[in-house]
Amino acid sequence: MAAALGGLGLLRGRLRLRLAAAAASPPSSSFSFSSSSSSSSCLGPRAAVRRGAAARPAAGRSYGSEAKEEEELRVRYLDDEHKGADLKERAKMHSSEVGSFVSKARATINEMANLPVPTIAAIDGTALGGGLELALACDIRVAASSAKMGLVETKLAIIPGAGGTQRLPRTIGVSLAKELIFSARIVDGEEAKSIGLISHVVEQNEAGDAAYRRALALAKEFLPQGPVAMRVAKLAINQGMEVDLVTGLAIEEACYAQTIPTKDRIEGLLAFKEKRPPRYKGE
Repeated sequence: MAAALGGLGLLRGRLRLRLAAAAASPPSSSFSFSSSSSSSSCLGPRAAVRRGAAARPAAGRSYGSEAKEEEELRVRYLDDEHKGADLKERAKMHSSEVGSFVSKARATINEMANLPVPTIAAIDGTALGGGLELALACDIRVAASSAKMGLVETKLAIIPGAGGTQRLPRTIGVSLAKELIFSARIVDGEEAKSIGLISHVVEQNEAGDAAYRRALALAKEFLPQGPVAMRVAKLAINQGMEVDLVTGLAIEEACYAQTIPTKDRIEGLLAFKEKRPPRYKGE
């Protein structure tokens, strides 16, 4: 899977993203961000974006639970004009260009939210504006205690335009989200954990990658699980949270039904019976 963020400028500072676990996808599949994908599509399995890096896929990799660790990702650091958000650059934009720029950013982040695999955002430095909006589109967020996060757009006489006004309230509640957006307040990792903005907070290490290390460890907990199950579990949760309980239970039933005819389900039962680790292939 290729996570091609290009010059959208959403990863200013040291926001790191880890996409973990496998989806039920043919080994040769790849993915580039576009507005045509749906949340139920079967896309690629793994990628990582670290400090503005774009991940590139290794051809022919396997996507089951037996995938080798060295196959998980390749990282390429972006530099020069591609390395992140630049307010000086934004200031040079004509007003007619701004809407298109933000629309592309919104579409990219929506694609991230719709990925059919668990996603973890690791924030080791600063994630402001679009950086935090990208993190909010992930399933789980991990941050160093010294990290800085905030939706600060109102300070610039604009509002969050890449999902922040919608995802932040769904994450921490309406009243507190309004307070943070209205004030353009920046919070550190400890406060972010206390208000439910992130799931885990860790003390920063000398290398400056404590959150990334914690996210990587968390991702490794996900990798052995059945790829199809992971995909439909995420779909069931995401869709269920937008509807009433009765409808949500119907969604769960429909998603569960997708796992019944899979080879992985049979493999899981056999592995349990034979007291061995399962060998899932995403089929």
